[in-house]
Amino acid sequence: MKNEQYVCFLQWALPQMRMRWPGFRKVRRQVCKRLDARIRDLGLTGVGEYQAYLQEHADEWARLDSLCRITISRFYRDKGVFVTLAKEVLPLLASVVHKRGDSALRIWSAGCGSGEEPYTLAALWDIELQSRFPQITMDIVATDADPGMIQRALDARYEFSSLKDLPESWRNLVFAREEDTYCIKPEYTRGIKFLEQDIRQEQPGGHFDLVLCRNLVFTYYDDALQRQLIRRIVGAMHGGAALVLGIHEHVPEGAHELSMWFDKQRIFRKIGDRN
Repeated sequence: MKNEQYVCFLQWALPQMRMRWPGFRKVRRQVCKRLDARIRDLGLTGVGEYQAYLQEHADEWARLDSLCRITISRFYRDKGVFVTLAKEVLPLLASVVHKRGDSALRIWSAGCGSGEEPYTLAALWDIELQSRFPQITMDIVATDADPGMIQRALDARYEFSSLKDLPESWRNLVFAREEDTYCIKPEYTRGIKFLEQDIRQEQPGGHFDLVLCRNLVFTYYDDALQRQLIRRIVGAMHGGAALVLGIHEHVPEGAHELSMWFDKQRIFRKIGDRN
C-alpha cells in the first residue's frame, strides 16, 4: 500500500461522495487499510484498478462510502466537554425541562459509534445529577450508520483502552469486569435507544434538549451538505436546547438560530424560548 497513491485516490473520490479530504487527512490510515482489504477481495492489483472499477460499477460507491466511516471513540472523550455538561449545561436544561412540564430530558447522540458517548452521558447523569433532579429522567437516542457499531454498542463490552479517559472512581460503579473486558452494568443501559440511521438520510423523530454531533458532519462532509444538515439538526431542537460539536469543529455559515454558549468546548445554544 503506497500512501501517496491512496491520498490521490481519496482526494479524487471523497468529493464525489460529498465528503472533504481535510477531514480525513489525519485519520486516513484507518480508511486506507479497509481499502487495501477491499482491493484484495476484488482481486485487483492496486488503487488505480479500483478507481477504474468504481467508474464501471456504480454500486461500488456505496461500499466505498461504508469504508470511509471513522470509528475512533472513547468514554469521556474530551474531558472538558463532559465537565461543562455536568456543571453548567445539563443542570440548566433539566430545569428548563421541569418548567416546561416534561419529565424527561431528551438527548440525541448522532454518530454514536460503539456507544461510548451515550453511555458516558448516562453514567454522568446517574452519578452526578440524578439526585439533584429526581423528577427528571434522561432519555437518549443514539444513532449511527454502521450496523457493526450499533451491535457493539448493544453488546456493551469494551477493552480498557476505551475507558482510559474515564474518572477512575467511575470504573467500578459503571462496569463489571469479565477477564479482559469491561461490561456496562444494566442500570446504565436503561433509557438509551440505539438506532441504525445515516444522518444524511434520516434522523430520530421528536425534539431534543441536547444534541451531540461530534466529529462527524462538520469534519467529514462537504460545506453544502453541512449547511443542509445543520438546518435539520437545529429543526430537531427545542428553543434553548444545546448543540455540542467536536472541539475542532465549527458550524457552517447561515446557522443564525445558534449562539455560542461555551466556545472552548464548542457548545452552542438554540435561540428561542428558553423558559
